[in-house]
Amino acid sequence: MIRTIVLILVVALAVVGVSAAFVVTETEYAIKFQLGRIVKADYEPGLHFKVPFINNVRKYDSRLLTLDTPPEKMITSEQKFVEVDSFVKWRIVDVSRFYTATQGNETVALARLDSIVKDRIRNQIASRTLVEVISEQRVSTMQDIAREANSAAADLGIEVVDVRIKAIELPDDVRDSVHRRMAADRQKSANLYRYEGREEAERIRADADREAQVILAEAERDGQTTRGAGDARSTEIYAAAYGQDEEFYAFYRSLQAYNTSFGNGSDVLVLDPSSSFFEYFGSEEPKN
Repeated sequence: MIRTIVLILVVALAVVGVSAAFVVTETEYAIKFQLGRIVKADYEPGLHFKVPFINNVRKYDSRLLTLDTPPEKMITSEQKFVEVDSFVKWRIVDVSRFYTATQGNETVALARLDSIVKDRIRNQIASRTLVEVISEQRVSTMQDIAREANSAAADLGIEVVDVRIKAIELPDDVRDSVHRRMAADRQKSANLYRYEGREEAERIRADADREAQVILAEAERDGQTTRGAGDARSTEIYAAAYGQDEEFYAFYRSLQAYNTSFGNGSDVLVLDPSSSFFEYFGSEEPKN
């Protein structure tokens, strides 16, 4: 009987001892409660003890955590709707305040943190143009959001380490409208380039035709000048020849006429045999 009682006491003490001890790791915060009231929350990593059935302990992650939520529609200062996809890096820094503000419910904490961050993103997007948010002021926008969100989340015992905007997209209906407008603008530009190309081609052809006409006119003028000079020189030579020997000159001109008339062998002339055309036919010597 005594042995049984002792055994029961040993087992009871072992159970009490085990339930009285708890371990806090380096990645955890621990809060000890006494009848529902926080009595201690600043535990260092290691082995600690509590009073069974009077104290209870809750633990929370002390590591850097990520809150990633679905994209949300927002509006820029230009009244353009965009879909903003973002995520938050956060951690608990005051576990007592965290428990008091959220009743220790991490779902509640995440919902409130998401609301805080989305409100700050919405305010920043509304104060900037689309171009500023996407490129020119993207970094400063995220820094401003993180700073404001961290200040607001302090009441939750949370530190907002960073806020990152992963993507900013136009909604499907707006994107389709933008694509159609861009296509129309490109078509308009293409038509303008085609018109300017045709206009330039017509101008080049007109310039080429004008230059061709000028070249032909100048060639004709130079040809007329050359022919005139040749004719003048020919006349001069014929005159000189005529002055030296009139009979030979007449004979030479007759030969030219014969060559012109009978040169291709198919010409037929009907002339009077006594015509001067045959003056040198049958003559044995030139006329004096």
